[in-house]
Amino acid sequence: MQKVAIVGAGRVGETTAQILAEQETCREVVLIDVREDVPQGVALDIFQTAPFFEFDTRVMGSNDPAAMQGAEVVVVTAGIPRSPGMSRSDVLDTNVKVIDGIVADIIKYAPGAIVIMVTNPVDVLTYRVWQLTGWPRERVIGQAGVLDASRMAAFIAMETGFSSRDITTIVLGGHGDSMVPVARFCTINGIPVSHFIGEERLDEIVQRTRGGGAEILALRKNSSAYDAPGASVAAMVDAISHNRNRLLPCVAILEGEYGQQDVAMGVPCLLNERGLGRVIDLGLNDGEMQMFVESAAGVRADIQRMQPAP
Repeated sequence: MQKVAIVGAGRVGETTAQILAEQETCREVVLIDVREDVPQGVALDIFQTAPFFEFDTRVMGSNDPAAMQGAEVVVVTAGIPRSPGMSRSDVLDTNVKVIDGIVADIIKYAPGAIVIMVTNPVDVLTYRVWQLTGWPRERVIGQAGVLDASRMAAFIAMETGFSSRDITTIVLGGHGDSMVPVARFCTINGIPVSHFIGEERLDEIVQRTRGGGAEILALRKNSSAYDAPGASVAAMVDAISHNRNRLLPCVAILEGEYGQQDVAMGVPCLLNERGLGRVIDLGLNDGEMQMFVESAAGVRADIQRMQPAP
């Protein structure tokens, strides 16, 4: 891949750019932000780590949205973050206005790009981007489940002492309190996690996963999470850039999967050079499906209260 544009040079955008550069996922990363000189400073700081990490990826910063021209992937992290006590939905009214302007720029300057949404509430705003662009769902996806699954895997590693490399988790549904961590599909090197962790303790880990972002926000106090979110975005870009056909939980527009239509939800996705290769429809049991339907209802409620598309 030649070029990735990141709209939003805040902490998540900066971390994403650093990882993409270090891993040489693409030839050029451009950070775009409305704050004067900020993206240029972030880009320069990252590029000055090149001698240590031995990468040749060029990292640039700009205040001009035209800088995204030629980007094959556009990552959108711009918007206001949560403050302690706020839900992801609480920032919707402000962030939808920000995203509407960014989408207009993407359509103008990067009409062939794949868009990865990060800004919260990510499910609703992924739907918004899909709605405004009119693009096929393959080219508009959101980052949520990759992050949530990594948090759950980290908690399981902390509980068991096993290597996090051997832990596979899956988290479905909306990116919020109604997310659906499906413990039945979580394994440690192929062995069901229930073999190592009792049901009650596993339920506690599920609940901690749901509040994983809020926990970090409460501990940091002056910042929401950015290291794990940045790494999650970088993993998605890598899968697309290298046509890996990786199975990762992402926000996708559903077209009948899980009994849902015309909504953006976190589901297992096959990521490749097309963006979304396909959605994997798991056979959920009655309890899991009920949680998924309830989560979908919450996302739909936010979609319906969004201001009309311009």
